Amino acid sequence: MIRDLYNVRTRPAEDAPEPLTTEEEARFRALLFTELGSRIADEGWARYPAYTREDRRRLVDVAHRLTAHWGRQVGVEAEDECRLRLFLVGDEVPGTSSPDGPGTP
Repeated sequence: MIRDLYNVRTRPAEDAPEPLTTEEEARFRALLFTELGSRIADEGWARYPAYTREDRRRLVDVAHRLTAHWGRQVGVEAEDECRLRLFLVGDEVPGTSSPDGPGTP
């Protein structure tokens, strides 16, 4: 006998992260805006891990929001496949891109 199953969803693999709800996503972006914004304001740059495309999208969105908030452009660059660096455009030292940040030999 065949039974119809209604409202059945496939479950993600046990090791796969659950997607964030709309409210959780908004709170996480607000937290990144505050924390990374404070660090960039203090040091001129901040580094944050970005393991997935969604992580990278969040950080780019935070950079755009900080640009709109401050009226100064916040740039984003990949340091490697797992990390992005956000920085104030114009404050970076030319020719330096060391793991310890701008201006470090």
